[in-house]
Amino acid sequence: MARSMTAFARHESTGEWGRLVWELRSVNHRHVEIGLRMPEELRALEGEVRTRIAARLNRGKVDAGLRLDTSGQVDVQIRVNEDLARRVIEAANVVGGLMAEHTPLNPLDVLRWPGVLESRELDPDVLSSAALSALDDALAQMSEARSREGARLREIVLQRCAAIGEITQTLRTRVPEIVESIKARQMQRIREIAGTLDPARVEQECALLIQRLDVAEELDRLETHLAEVSRVLDQQEPIGRRLDFLMQELNREANTLGSKSAHVDTTGASVELKVLIEQMREQIQNIE
Repeated sequence: MARSMTAFARHESTGEWGRLVWELRSVNHRHVEIGLRMPEELRALEGEVRTRIAARLNRGKVDAGLRLDTSGQVDVQIRVNEDLARRVIEAANVVGGLMAEHTPLNPLDVLRWPGVLESRELDPDVLSSAALSALDDALAQMSEARSREGARLREIVLQRCAAIGEITQTLRTRVPEIVESIKARQMQRIREIAGTLDPARVEQECALLIQRLDVAEELDRLETHLAEVSRVLDQQEPIGRRLDFLMQELNREANTLGSKSAHVDTTGASVELKVLIEQMREQIQNIE
């Protein structure tokens, strides 16, 4: 099954901790490469996050970012440390008594003193569990996006395969006619200079010419590789590297076909084949 390496996913989760937002981006790459940005409160999860991403995505350069916004915490409870506040007030009054001009104490100044206001701290286990659960949802979203894009890439590759198949079939039916045309042309030339040639050498050269014009083997291999491309596209495991290898083999046969060409039709077919193969190769670079 073809899956693209290019995708984007965003998942937002809210709870008593506030708001968690995962954003995942991936582009094509030979291996899995993970770039990670996380808030300090969840830095301890980095190893587990990398493990989960690598388990879901086999190839691609992945940029993963997590944002934590605690300003929207639900049921935030703020408690005043009354004992500490009394001691701060007493200390402030003592200092005020020593001053020539005593300014009334502002309650907000007391609240700003470290420790006077106490808020319920986030449970790290609850927050970590929520972050990992949100990551799983984001990864599922990304996998779906990569599968959708992969399905489109699969159709593009199959269309190019069909076009190559049509060229090989047309060429296969035209080859006998092309060979006969070239043989007739060469025989005419041979007859014109027959008096100066050794008959055995003429026969040898004709045999070599026929061998050179025989492209049946290249056409067979092209069709075999096309069948393998179709088979690989339906496999479940990552297929990008295997498809890339098949593109090299298809290109090799197209080049051989061109090198054997002695007719405008086979030359044109070779060029057209290489164009289609290059178009497939460019798409396959994005397949996982």
